[in-house]
Amino acid sequence: MKEKILEIISNYNKDKTRLMDILHDIQSIAGYVDAESIELLHKELGISASQVREVISFYHFYSSEPLGKVNIYLNDSVTAIMHGREAILETFEKECNVKEGSVSEDGQFGLFHTSCIGMNDQEPAAIINGKMFTRLTPYRVKEIVKDLKSGKDIKELIYEGDGGGRNALPGIHSMVCNNIRRRSALLTHDYTPFDVTKKVLANTSPEAIIDVVEASNIRGRGGAGFPTGMKWKFGRKAVGDHHVIICNADEGEPGTFKDRVILTEFPELVFEGMVIAGYAVGADIGLLYLRYEYKYLLNYLNGILADMRSKKLLGNGINKIEGFNFDIRIQLGAGAYICGEESALIESLEGKRGEPRDKPPFPVERGYLNYPTVVNNVETLALIPKIITKGSDWFLGLGNKASAGTKILSISGDCNYPGIYEVEWGTTIKDILDMSGSLDVQAIQVAGPSGALIGEKDFGRQISYTDLPTGGSMIVFGKERDILNDVVMNFLNFFIEESCGSCSTCRNMTSVLKERFTKILNGRGVKSDIDDLLNWSELLKVSRCGLGQTAANPITSSITNFRHLYENLIQKDVVFDTGFDLEESVKASCAAVGRQPILHNM
Repeated sequence: MKEKILEIISNYNKDKTRLMDILHDIQSIAGYVDAESIELLHKELGISASQVREVISFYHFYSSEPLGKVNIYLNDSVTAIMHGREAILETFEKECNVKEGSVSEDGQFGLFHTSCIGMNDQEPAAIINGKMFTRLTPYRVKEIVKDLKSGKDIKELIYEGDGGGRNALPGIHSMVCNNIRRRSALLTHDYTPFDVTKKVLANTSPEAIIDVVEASNIRGRGGAGFPTGMKWKFGRKAVGDHHVIICNADEGEPGTFKDRVILTEFPELVFEGMVIAGYAVGADIGLLYLRYEYKYLLNYLNGILADMRSKKLLGNGINKIEGFNFDIRIQLGAGAYICGEESALIESLEGKRGEPRDKPPFPVERGYLNYPTVVNNVETLALIPKIITKGSDWFLGLGNKASAGTKILSISGDCNYPGIYEVEWGTTIKDILDMSGSLDVQAIQVAGPSGALIGEKDFGRQISYTDLPTGGSMIVFGKERDILNDVVMNFLNFFIEESCGSCSTCRNMTSVLKERFTKILNGRGVKSDIDDLLNWSELLKVSRCGLGQTAANPITSSITNFRHLYENLIQKDVVFDTGFDLEESVKASCAAVGRQPILHNM
């Protein structure tokens, strides 16, 4: 095994910034990263063993302990729970003879929970040895486990063959469905791949390309909404030996799956968008950071890049344009929501823990390996070739003045038609609910847990950068759902689980909020507890990154729009209650010594 590990390290030229790839390769052959491998990495890469362990422990899909021969990662997002996750978990536990979070005694099965895997429109879903299994039922789980025990290859168990569209291609061979319900400017096939690269770039200056992008008023589709043309202009002016374009394909916001569909059906748009950005900014390095959950797309996407290189659409002298040397490498993540934040993503690309950087300097000044770096979202880059082809006026004619163009929404939850919807900015929440077949709606979560939970009084509001901005996630909750117990608690647990722990506010206050929230759910809350939740939530806004700054949003938006649910649970005639039940706390010790608690008589 030592020789194999050394070979892997050599394959990456002993480059410590490629630690993520090296760990993936080691784990693929050894099943985990053991102490001997860590020591070899320390010696060969020139980094401390503790640094290697820190990286392994940071990411969800690395392990320093032996995993199973078959590893099952069952999604625990709110939509998975809404659609029957509990029954799926119980069936896996029974059929595999293993408890969640552990490996079976015979080493055959490992069963673990994981955060949202981008399959909210086809839940319950799980990743089994890197393959996606969607729309699980207890019966299907029994059949899958039975076949695995009989020695069948995991590829043979994809019981629906494919999910339609390019999912049917041999390079993907997935049961995942695209569920494209509505198409507009982006999700249409009125585009000839790489026409811009072949016909426009050679006759257009980089500055002119940036002018078109800036004039279109396109803003980042990842959620922050920073003007794309302005970011490119800053990137071009920045001084550095190299310039870098990064495509952020780490969509970890629960409820979001639009980038998965774009990368499946329109990868050429994304890659050409990166090439155009590279030309405009003067970049020579291109990186696409692909979330580990979408690993099943990796070979397919690499195949497209290889074809582009063979046609001189990547590499040195792209399309015979003098001095235009630009290539793209795909970096696979390892399971960390925080890496959706651009500076944490850059840290991860450099082989480190995905902890956000302090700003300034911003990535456009000093990003990847301290080079000027432009980071754009998948959807943003995919729109660029169409904007260059059709012009900025075409794009400005879509949406509204404050928010130009279209937005792709990932709609899931209590709706008849979950899936992908491309709508113009300015569309109302009511229209979104109607088109997705959402009936008897109590609430909708706009922009995922970090966004806003709104009720019926706000269904007339519009998605736009000036009203309800969103990266795309829309989760619908029917009137039968317990908003506090089922939704808000799930989101709180998500933020606690995904905090990188760097800031004391995010590391500590999320748990403090959960404790006070739990007190209210248990019927021990008083009126001041609601005020405390709101006041303490303000402390999170000083966190370093967007995850920490928005981690209290499930609490604050639910209090703002569903305060009556809290008030129904608090004690009306009690001013102060610590939430501590002395009689309950001694019950176990009394039972152990055979004594009856008598505290109620004191």
